[in-house]
Amino acid sequence: MGKYCFGIDVGGTTVKCGLFKTDGTLIEKWEIPTRKENNGDQILPDIADTILKKISELQLDKTEIDGVGVGVPGPVNDKGQVLCAVNLFWGFKEVTKEISELTGLPSKAGNDANVAALGEAWKGAAAGAVNVIMVTLGTGVGGGIIIDGKIVAGSHGAGGEIGHANMNHEETEECNCGNCGCLEQYASATGIVRVARRVLDSSQEASVLRSVTSLSAKDVLDAYKEGDSLAVKIMEQVGEKLGGALAIFACVTDPQVIVIGGGVSKAGQPLIDCIEKYYKKYTFSACKNTPIVLASLGNDAGIYGSARMVIKED
Repeated sequence: MGKYCFGIDVGGTTVKCGLFKTDGTLIEKWEIPTRKENNGDQILPDIADTILKKISELQLDKTEIDGVGVGVPGPVNDKGQVLCAVNLFWGFKEVTKEISELTGLPSKAGNDANVAALGEAWKGAAAGAVNVIMVTLGTGVGGGIIIDGKIVAGSHGAGGEIGHANMNHEETEECNCGNCGCLEQYASATGIVRVARRVLDSSQEASVLRSVTSLSAKDVLDAYKEGDSLAVKIMEQVGEKLGGALAIFACVTDPQVIVIGGGVSKAGQPLIDCIEKYYKKYTFSACKNTPIVLASLGNDAGIYGSARMVIKED
């Protein structure tokens, strides 16, 4: 094991970068813009450039660096190849090969949600656990599954795509992925608003939500926490879909901990309670007491997980 490693989290607007000690101590973190023009052809060279500058600035010896881990928003196979990352305008991209050639350092790449899960399992809300499910509730629903301390990426890099588990075979509206009835259509920030509009349209019941001009998931969750009866009905539907999905995944992976992250998780314990109610209802008896906890690393989960991927074991 070397002394240092880099964790990189590629987002649609910025690339988050972290220099770590291999014991998990974050030495420094910074961001650079994600340059998406020309099909994002400068993203990896920019990452390599900022790493090499940091090595030079701190006068580090490359032999002391275990490598560069990179989390990207798209499926990543076990060769570190991205087949497509639409938000970066990438088609096929050999991420690890390119980063290693540009920096002269070993490299590994992973899907950003999987990498965030690894970060939470290493130094976050699930620290010390080797079997973890993490779900991130944001604009979409991301997921990551860690088994025996390693990311489950699968054959096509689609392991842990919890957001695209089909939770309603009767759904007629399409998800962004082209299928109908995905968890993302109910439990993401946009999904919660979608469920809310349906409930509001099908009921005459009074609700503070009727006076909101541009409805958001935060509006729904705030009303839910205040006990608004329609907001409670909305979140019961969301909780049932999400708790039910986690119950299915738990039957397959039997995690020690389930972690909930992403912007929607800022609703806190009331959201956890809503999910847990249905998780316990639907899951296998041996998994019923699995704790469901809020993520703790926030936006840093990706850099922690990326760094963890490249640390050599003693």
